[in-house]
Amino acid sequence: MGIEVGGLLGLILLIAMVWAIYSTFQSSASTGAKALWTVLILVLPVIGLILWFIFGPKGGRRAAV
Repeated sequence: MGIEVGGLLGLILLIAMVWAIYSTFQSSASTGAKALWTVLILVLPVIGLILWFIFGPKGGRRAAV
């Protein structure tokens, strides 16, 4: 695997992590759940993303107050 492929995979992983964290903070989950998912995604990037995709908070944004 060349450096180009490794760099591209790293970029894809980074974009997926940012998207997952952003989606988590936009969800209606509790603050504790948001913090837990964020830490899980940052500490275990690949496994955390897979777990987030399967078990993570679902739903849209919170209602504006």
